[in-house]
Amino acid sequence: MPLGTERNRRESRVARVAFIGLGNMGGGMAANLAKAGHEVRAFDLSADALARAEAKGCTRAASPAEALADADAVITMLPAGRHVAEVYRASVFAAAPKSALLIDCSTIDVATARTVAGEAGAAGYTMVDAPVSGGIAAADGGTLTFMVGGSDEGFERARPFLEQMGKAVIHAGAAGTGQAAKICNNMLLGATMAATCEAFVLAQKLGLDLQTFYDISSKASGQSWSMTTYCPVPGVGPETPADRNYEGGFAAALMLKDLKLAMEAAREAGAYTPMGGEAEELFQRFVDRGGATRDFSALIKMIDDSWEAPDETKT
Repeated sequence: MPLGTERNRRESRVARVAFIGLGNMGGGMAANLAKAGHEVRAFDLSADALARAEAKGCTRAASPAEALADADAVITMLPAGRHVAEVYRASVFAAAPKSALLIDCSTIDVATARTVAGEAGAAGYTMVDAPVSGGIAAADGGTLTFMVGGSDEGFERARPFLEQMGKAVIHAGAAGTGQAAKICNNMLLGATMAATCEAFVLAQKLGLDLQTFYDISSKASGQSWSMTTYCPVPGVGPETPADRNYEGGFAAALMLKDLKLAMEAAREAGAYTPMGGEAEELFQRFVDRGGATRDFSALIKMIDDSWEAPDETKT
């Protein structure tokens, strides 16, 4: 049996996993690793997040260094590129064993992902970027999709861990390509959701019954994931956040973050992305009007002019 295969099996069966970042996504991911039998040492700046992780089988760490000690794998789920760079430079590279596999599941800019991966390699570590798609429910349910950037060796070592948190694990290419895939995917998602919202509003104003329009479009050339899986209209199609007053799901502020990353990447790459730019502008207006914490499909409420910002956000 090849040495790498044996190491993969050893790491994936019962491993010491340092998990840093226990927010809405990270908390569920860490819990699924603990459920799979790993010793998960969890750290977050939030005491409440730590308590929730501990209740779901993780071991509370008092500091990043305590979480990282003797780790077989390090998994991070952090808000932005600056947080990723800071945690890896200040903590991971200083405290994690050189044998530890480093997996960053944050959604960040491609440049930072490649820079940190290069620094990890220079320090003797194997690292992959593995951003996710699927939202909070998928994080809790272990049905995320992982887009992985890194070497073939890094991907094969990471895959057993990622498969215990997701339903699909796809190798996108070299370091940073996981982030590139996530950014492009979410730019497409943001633009199609905006167009789907516009289409439903127009259909209503033209006198179409919205269930009838859904029945037609979901089987015609206008069909998309935003239409058939995540319909922005309450009571139409499968259950979605629209049926829960747009609570839960994927926050509009996070969609805006991803669209800004996409526009930044487009500028750096010299790519013309007018639809992505329009989507960014729409979600920026929606967030500015108080929609930051609502599901991103609530954009339809702004498009048909029925959105009312919470009292504390009105000016």
